[in-house]
Amino acid sequence: MQHFEKDFLEFFKELAANNNKDWFDLNRKRYEKNIKNAFKSFVETVIERLSKHDESLKEVEAKDCIFRINRDIRFSNDKSPYKLHSSAVIGTNGKKSTAGNGIYLELSPEHFRIYGGIYEIDKDDLLIIREGIADNLNEFKKLYTEKKFKKHFGEIRGEKNKIIPKHLKEAGEKESLIFNKQFYFFTELPAKTILNDNLVDTIEEVYLVTKPIQDFFTEILK
Repeated sequence: MQHFEKDFLEFFKELAANNNKDWFDLNRKRYEKNIKNAFKSFVETVIERLSKHDESLKEVEAKDCIFRINRDIRFSNDKSPYKLHSSAVIGTNGKKSTAGNGIYLELSPEHFRIYGGIYEIDKDDLLIIREGIADNLNEFKKLYTEKKFKKHFGEIRGEKNKIIPKHLKEAGEKESLIFNKQFYFFTELPAKTILNDNLVDTIEEVYLVTKPIQDFFTEILK
């Protein structure tokens, strides 16, 4: 099933050259039909598909997963009012998900990205994750060096601290990812993938590759 028409990509290309309210208002009906409503229907289908593998997603609603197209320009030098992509977090708590039990989707004319892992994490949870990794070094390494994970994502990314708590230094010498402040990964596919009939199949395939390491993080944070 094809979820998006070609205009999904064309709209954002044109918006990039006309990122202002006047142009957007003139194209609002087009946005509502080909972007907003199409993306909501798509996210509903993704939730339904992934809930077969994670029952906690069964109660999740698309409206709680989808980010607004409006940019937060309060503290930005770039005052362009609109984002040039559609995005959503498919997770237990939608956009408010913090544990590594969901995926972030970003669809644009430049790329189609699927993210996993943990990007935003508070100080207390970060310590818990670091200690969890330190207690399970071999299991953790096996997860991120697994063949399919390496093929799709390559590596776990994130900013690092130069200093970690003393009781983690020995483990940190064995596993440099303990220094990370974030633990995220992503795969990037051509934008034309968005128009494919098997788009949801592709997402499901990638999601299943993320699941073992996502479950690892989620279990630690419990």
